[in-house]
Amino acid sequence: MAKVLIADDEATMVQMVTELLRAEGHEVFPFTNGAAARDAVESVAPELVITDLYLDKTKAQGLDILNKARSLNPPALVIVITGFGTIETAVEAMKKGAYDYLEKPFKLDELKLCVERALSYSEAISENVYLRKQLKKKYRFSQIIGNSAGMQEVFKMIERVADTDSTVLILGESGTGKELVAKALHFNSRRQFAAFVPINCSALPENLLESELFGHRRGSFTGAISDKKGLFQEADGGTILLDEIGSMSPMLQSRLLRVLQEREVRRVGDNIPVYVNVRVVAATNEPLEKRVKEGTFREDLYYRLNVIPIQLPPLRDRCDDIPLLVAHFLREKIHPRTGQPFQVTRQVMDAFCAHDWPGNVRELENAIERACALCEDNLLRVADLPPVFRQHASGEASDAIFPIPPEGAAHVLTVAPPPAGPGGEAGTPAVDQPAVPLGTGPIGALKSFLRQQEVVYLTRALAQSGGDKEKAAEMLGISLATLYRKLSEEGES
Repeated sequence: MAKVLIADDEATMVQMVTELLRAEGHEVFPFTNGAAARDAVESVAPELVITDLYLDKTKAQGLDILNKARSLNPPALVIVITGFGTIETAVEAMKKGAYDYLEKPFKLDELKLCVERALSYSEAISENVYLRKQLKKKYRFSQIIGNSAGMQEVFKMIERVADTDSTVLILGESGTGKELVAKALHFNSRRQFAAFVPINCSALPENLLESELFGHRRGSFTGAISDKKGLFQEADGGTILLDEIGSMSPMLQSRLLRVLQEREVRRVGDNIPVYVNVRVVAATNEPLEKRVKEGTFREDLYYRLNVIPIQLPPLRDRCDDIPLLVAHFLREKIHPRTGQPFQVTRQVMDAFCAHDWPGNVRELENAIERACALCEDNLLRVADLPPVFRQHASGEASDAIFPIPPEGAAHVLTVAPPPAGPGGEAGTPAVDQPAVPLGTGPIGALKSFLRQQEVVYLTRALAQSGGDKEKAAEMLGISLATLYRKLSEEGES
């Protein structure tokens, strides 16, 4: 449901439209004063504004509200209403960014349809913005890099399980790249075109985390002024990462167990379950077996999460990868004064290899970032590093350069949004383009391949219909009973 601001100097009109939209479940902010409506736009931050163009008998008031609404981030859609319907006023409003235009008198059904179209358009724009952000976003590490035996095992496991729907538990110390592995699983799967939604379970108190994960109904608790979708619904068709899962309270553990078992969520204050098609990836930096023995983590939930464990080795156990990681972090950096790429001395690399890395790869990246900011030229020396590394420096200071491994020297698992489809927009699949399963193994049975593609299509239909199975069935051109049967087959496979 959406926030809608209404501005019209006719009180009867405002009341009528307010009642109509509230009956549809929207949160409505009605105004009969143009100046008050204009001033409230920023604080209300509506998704949709319905305003008379000639408020208080002046066209300026309506255009002021329109301009204010379009200046929001993200901008609100605006439907302009006027009793002085001329082509000129319609064109002027549309040029200034109005979504649509209605002439008084109008039927309520016309307004209702116009509002539905506007909100559907807004949702489509939001999805497009999400895809663009995924394309432009620079991950903390753009790639997972390593030649060590431990990392080779991680790569093999990711490649084997990425295109399954099995629940994955990623284990590793802080800074080892658990979220990056989760993204690799998502973007190398058939769910790659849907949302990847991460949440840190230790960062929020229990009641707020419950609302974030499962959503809530308006009025279900103090401060719940509107309906809210939970992150499980936001991730429908895609992947949700539950980071620091060990910190989740027993009550929320019970609710999560039900989601994993039944594939449905209930919003706080709601008795109606909502089907969700979400792959769950959990991550933790502490051994959950210990939490189970202590009685602070449910044993049945642990086994539900630990279907496929992926253990990330700490950086101190893969010192051979340090030169490769240093090369990666320096590859695109240029010294601002010399215009030359950065290099490192042998003493710096010796200090790196002697360090025990409690912060793992994240600590290494931060150390390099600091050194690049402080060094006087393009050669990183021990003096440019944080003090903790200087104790590892041996011998007198030397500018002997360590040869950076060339690009391609390391085994690399790329973590990036999908490439451009035939439609031309990077990361946007063509409507009829099936997702190709990851892997280079032998070709399997055609029936199995076709079933995989059917699952992809069902997933996309449910995602685009917001979990509404009746609407999804209509989109797919099949009966609701057929859709339920296919979904049950998917659950059994």
